Amino acid sequence: MKRVSNKLLLAAAISALLAGCDSGGINIEPQTVDNSVDNSVTNPGSTVENPCAALASGVQGTAEGANCRYGSDFVSYSNPLMEDLYLPALPDGGAHIFDDLLFVGASYGSAADLAAAGITEGGDGPALEIQAGATIAFKDKASFVVINRGSQLFARGTETAPITFTSETDVLGTVGAEDVSQWGGMVINGFGVTNKCVYTGSVAGSDLALAGECSLPAEGSDSDQESNYGGDNNADSSGVMTYVRVKHTGAEVVEGNELNGVTFAGVGSGTVVNNLEAYATYDDGIEMFGGAVNIENYVALYVRDDSIDIDEGWQGSITNALVIQSETDGNHCIEADGIGSYDDMADGTKTDRRAEIVSQGINSRPVIDGLTCIVSAASSTVTHDPGAGWRLREGIYPTITNSMVVASFAADENGAEGSNYCLRIQSDETLAGLVDGSEAGLASNVFACEDQVKGDLPGGVTAAEWATASGNEFIAITGKVDPTANANSEFVLLGGVPAFYTEAAAAQMGVTVSPQERAFLGALSVNGSDWTNGWTYGLHEGSRAQPLWFE
Repeated sequence: MKRVSNKLLLAAAISALLAGCDSGGINIEPQTVDNSVDNSVTNPGSTVENPCAALASGVQGTAEGANCRYGSDFVSYSNPLMEDLYLPALPDGGAHIFDDLLFVGASYGSAADLAAAGITEGGDGPALEIQAGATIAFKDKASFVVINRGSQLFARGTETAPITFTSETDVLGTVGAEDVSQWGGMVINGFGVTNKCVYTGSVAGSDLALAGECSLPAEGSDSDQESNYGGDNNADSSGVMTYVRVKHTGAEVVEGNELNGVTFAGVGSGTVVNNLEAYATYDDGIEMFGGAVNIENYVALYVRDDSIDIDEGWQGSITNALVIQSETDGNHCIEADGIGSYDDMADGTKTDRRAEIVSQGINSRPVIDGLTCIVSAASSTVTHDPGAGWRLREGIYPTITNSMVVASFAADENGAEGSNYCLRIQSDETLAGLVDGSEAGLASNVFACEDQVKGDLPGGVTAAEWATASGNEFIAITGKVDPTANANSEFVLLGGVPAFYTEAAAAQMGVTVSPQERAFLGALSVNGSDWTNGWTYGLHEGSRAQPLWFE
């Protein structure tokens, strides 16, 4: 039987009661288990109550000034959190600091182990709930967050009280504005579909089913601290993330494996992710390995690798996303793959296995609407590859609309080499899907790069010719050209303060807005409301360490 916390039921009942009457301004925060305060426990030699979270076993965090510290005796890989836990916002801006892994729920490496533990979907395992305004910090490069299959994260921040996951160096004020790899990052594992597993049936036939085992090692795994993801439930729920900032991530937690800001591994569409920021990360901002989680209002700032990375059959959506690379570092705005292990298929011949995955409808099929990419053309100083726009490959069927790539603020450092491209389309399957257009397509997008495209389509048609014929616009530029309203009256894409809002109407850019109920291109309109204001870090004055480089 699926376990439900009594306090969750109580919170739900209170919320339902308040929804039907005038609360008089009272706001009751939903919570799982408020085990943050034990009135009988005080710090040694002090009469002040310990505000730190405690477990049923009696193990409690240690108060250190305004902060709370939790050691390996509280939670680690070998000592996973196996009960519901509530972390409140601490007084005076204090942070909950974890010395080891915040490992929520146990990791099970087989269907038999999952069944024996009663873990079949999100909600069967323990839940971690975090109060709006709380800061969760991590000691060093070896520490990170894992939400295991069956477990759930409820991080319900608000516009005025966002939840922050960051490093202890950030809490101490010793971190630089663009410093990365201060801690690992976040890994969320679900029961969603990944095409690295084998299935029978198809999505279209509504009979997709696992043909065998599906427990894949997630990011940050090795033989000593493995976690797993995968299954056949793209509607699975790993909880809620709203108004969440993830800062200074990307440490190499195991050899050759740096974590992202947030890794969504097989995370299902029942998971709510709204208003999420990845700030200053060494690897990717967000990476999706299969699953179908939907994301609304996403910011990636100073991500050194790919701001949006897609693989293994992700079938979710991103609505409204603002990507701003560093002036001197950053790779792709989007790097999107359709088939996991594309170059090394294990079952049958490569061509046959790839075709089977596409015919089953389990290749990546993302839907992205309202994306603004501000790309640096830097190449000589980058930690990964040169700054670029969208790389679509390995059997992906993308639908991307009402978006823009701007790489004109900086002069192209690679010239004829073509590395700072706006658009690159690769693989026979992806090309065929886009040319057919029935299940994939790009429309109502604007590209402003000196290197417009890289690669050709079948029949000798260039990607630029095909994209233009499909309702997209390429703006020819040479060298550094400022596309903001205050600098150029003839070439205007962006405006506002800071200048990352769409300034010109779509018609002035030569495109027609696709019918997704919006009147502008990109993430934000200079004439509209600003969903980034109040909760993000690094964009607006009063909540950043430095101005944006193109201001």
